[in-house]
Amino acid sequence: MSPTPPAAPERTADRLHHDLLFDEETRAVRAQVRAFADAHVAPRAQAIAQAEESVDSFPRDVFDAMAGAGLFAIPFGERDGGRGLARPVCATAAAVEELAYHSSSVGAIYDVHCILAGHALELGSPAIRERWLAPAIAGDVVGAFATTEPGASSDLSPEAVQTVATPDGDGYRIDGRKRFITNAPVADVIVVLGRVGRKLTLFALDARADGVQVGAPDRKLGNRGQLTADVVLDGARASAADRIGEEGEGLRLALATLTYGRVGIAASGVGMAQAAFDRTIAHLRERSAFGRRLAEFQHWQFRMAEHATRLENARNLYAKAARLMDEGIAFPEPEASMAKAYATELAVDLARDAIQAMGGYGFLREVAADGTSFRVEEIYRDAKIAEIYEGTNEIQRMITARTIFGRDLVG
Repeated sequence: MSPTPPAAPERTADRLHHDLLFDEETRAVRAQVRAFADAHVAPRAQAIAQAEESVDSFPRDVFDAMAGAGLFAIPFGERDGGRGLARPVCATAAAVEELAYHSSSVGAIYDVHCILAGHALELGSPAIRERWLAPAIAGDVVGAFATTEPGASSDLSPEAVQTVATPDGDGYRIDGRKRFITNAPVADVIVVLGRVGRKLTLFALDARADGVQVGAPDRKLGNRGQLTADVVLDGARASAADRIGEEGEGLRLALATLTYGRVGIAASGVGMAQAAFDRTIAHLRERSAFGRRLAEFQHWQFRMAEHATRLENARNLYAKAARLMDEGIAFPEPEASMAKAYATELAVDLARDAIQAMGGYGFLREVAADGTSFRVEEIYRDAKIAEIYEGTNEIQRMITARTIFGRDLVG
């Protein structure tokens, strides 16, 4: 008889981790989002992880539920319809961790909608905030953030970015192609990074306007509920009022937004790592081999002790980076880069060890005979992209090295 996986393994972080870097406000947000995720994300998570990418597979029900629960208001000030929290970055990061615990896809949808697109729109004019940000907070529109191109991802220099915004009358004509754009297939507004001459500039574009074409969803290894697609701009029009900031401010604003995103991805990595850890601990306690429970073998005792230590470090790193941002430091380095690289690699390592501990059961999506699923293979598939997007972990190490040696040596 196959083992029966626990429906809800113990949340070991509640007894192993002390949330001292977060204040009472943030801990209250964490508790609210955890209750929401347990009720609305957990029941849908397996179906989201296993579905093939399509517009119809976008978890609109979960998105709408997040809006209804006020989760999209967490990062923002009261002027735009947000909660006006004292430490919004800390609260947002904690929210991402709790969502990603059950579904990396849902955590990524939230991250892009709120942290990337939402934060960029927050930097815009009152008109942009009224047209796009307030509805995004209410959940009436879906946001996307488009910097990556077929030949420009980690490199966002003016030389690499091929999307061109040409001044035309009282606005701009925008031509180019963006790639891997999260939420694009269902987006209403897309924040686009383009080049005006040799200056990078951000624009808020209506995703359904003439000249904006969104491709079919990409088919990916994991994060299947996080729909990505190409966005082709062929004579798309942007008025001066659609510009976020001034001409030439695009790179600075985009990098500030992506730094915030790295904190979110670090939190997502912690969420995935914690889920794999909890499922593994539950299995090691219950499963026996050679007359002993697996948890009695020193190999797994030591291995999980190491992972528990790394989880503590990863959570503290992203919490520290978030607190620095809440103190007004737009580029909290090296903490943000350290947190992103450390937490996402931990998620991959823990998911791999979870599969190893569970053997064949860990490797299977589902046992055909009885429907048993331990769901760690989906964490393994989902976790890998976290080492790549929002700046590869190699780039994160370069940023950290730059803070050690200086730009003159590292570049």
